[in-house]
Amino acid sequence: MKASRIAAAVAVAGAAVLAVSTPSFAHVSVQPEGEAAQGGYAVVNFKVPNERDDASTTKLEITFPAEHPLASVMPQPIEGWDIEVTKSKLDKPLEVHGRKINEAVTKVTWTADGDGVEPGFFQKFPVSVGTLPENADELVFKALQTYSNKEVVRWIEVPQKGQEEPDHPAPVLTLSAASGDGHHGASDDDKAEDGAGSAEKASAETAAASDSGGTDTLARVLGVVGIVIGAAGVAYGVLAGRRRTSA
Repeated sequence: MKASRIAAAVAVAGAAVLAVSTPSFAHVSVQPEGEAAQGGYAVVNFKVPNERDDASTTKLEITFPAEHPLASVMPQPIEGWDIEVTKSKLDKPLEVHGRKINEAVTKVTWTADGDGVEPGFFQKFPVSVGTLPENADELVFKALQTYSNKEVVRWIEVPQKGQEEPDHPAPVLTLSAASGDGHHGASDDDKAEDGAGSAEKASAETAAASDSGGTDTLARVLGVVGIVIGAAGVAYGVLAGRRRTSA
């Protein structure tokens, strides 16, 4: 009896610990596909797990950071979800590729037209964003998760360094440092030069191979000709000898 009571107590305690710790690991988060470099573009996924056993997630609202407005925000279509993009005027226009932008996306809302994210599942919501700020190490997004029972969970608490994670942390996108070559690989000129060099090398090798092949062929032809001439001389000598003998 004592053993069974201890086991039951441990099970209850474990369930309580899981219930208390659930928000810390099963919250709305954001992660890039690859890396999100300062000053560049990236595709990020807002990952939404369903934390309820008796309701589905039917709506997600992501608010974009006002202190670092993004000139380009393009969500990827998702089957079973309607997407609404909200834009607002900027207090200070952005200059992108030589032109000024007076408004930016401030919120994206996904609404399920079916069952949504059912219990025991999660859903990713991809968005292409850019250009990412060059003077920030991270971007904080605030999220509202709505369930089919009308419950709304507000993932809006900003995590603070050196402190414990809040119960409902906001999704945070960590930005990597800008690369020294401006987020690009070799320049087109470098690639052209490399390509030209490779082509010249290939041509030289081909020419050398052709010369070598031609020399070998000529040698073989001359060898065959020599053999034929030699055979003809031997045959002529044999015939001449036979004539002398007959005479």
